[in-house]
Amino acid sequence: MREITLNEAASLLAEHDNFKILTHSYPDGDCLGSGYALAFALRRLGKKANVAVDGKLPSKFTYLVKNYEEQDFVPQYIISVDVAAPTLLGDSVMDGVDHIDLCIDHHGTNSIEADNRYVDSTAAAAAEIIWQLLQLLHVEPDEDIAGGIYTGISTDTGCFVYTNTTPRTHHIAASVMPYCDWREINNINFVIKTRAKVKMERMIYKTMEFYAGGKCAVVYTTLAMCEALGTGDDEMEGLANIPRRIEGVKMGITMREKEGGVFKVSVRTNDGIDASAFCQQFGGGGHPAAAGCSIEGDLGTVKKLLIDAAEEFLR
Repeated sequence: MREITLNEAASLLAEHDNFKILTHSYPDGDCLGSGYALAFALRRLGKKANVAVDGKLPSKFTYLVKNYEEQDFVPQYIISVDVAAPTLLGDSVMDGVDHIDLCIDHHGTNSIEADNRYVDSTAAAAAEIIWQLLQLLHVEPDEDIAGGIYTGISTDTGCFVYTNTTPRTHHIAASVMPYCDWREINNINFVIKTRAKVKMERMIYKTMEFYAGGKCAVVYTTLAMCEALGTGDDEMEGLANIPRRIEGVKMGITMREKEGGVFKVSVRTNDGIDASAFCQQFGGGGHPAAAGCSIEGDLGTVKKLLIDAAEEFLR
């Protein structure tokens, strides 16, 4: 594996063709926005590129693909975007893939095995890196590219309120705003909620419990809860931020039960508590203030494991 520069990453994109862009399981706005923006840009350069999504594209992000159609070709160059660890790559995404040629990411804990890897942990979103690459490739933004970049940046910064937001973040967002309907993107991702999501949030608050002298708040969703409310992955977006918004909470833990006896765990922190270091104990990782992992077990077992670890971590 070779750690490369941004210029070297741009050169690799220019030199190759027939790209398959890998996204992580349960993809968020940054992963999808970055992936589709890169695909549209490569197509603008006369190349072929498809985005591989594990399962069904979340309905709230369908605006990203209104002008996207799968192209028919045999992939020759494999890229992972915004994927921090190999365990986050779903089976369907990896179908026919035996290695990754280029990894592009902004997670400092990135553990993807790739021939070439570019990781910028100072980037608020992978979309920032994609924008910089497009500048080096001299690709002018259009609605599709700009919409993906703006989606990635805005969602990974909580609409520019998280501590990962930098002057560069604002500069890139401002650069793409004239080319996309950023007001509608904000409306979809931060303003309008489905009734099912409101019901889920109400149920989430009922599960909330506090530990470590009030410094840790834990919430959870189960498959039974989702089935009873008729909610899907779309309604899960943003729930991980609920517990850390409580006054005095330094670590918010959100547990989501998935099929196969696994809980997807999201950790959000305040006041310099390292969420990534906490999740690394369980094979996960991410950013200092936002990280995640997956843990096998039932609700009681996984919850106790996390609570014990949190109380030790927050001493």
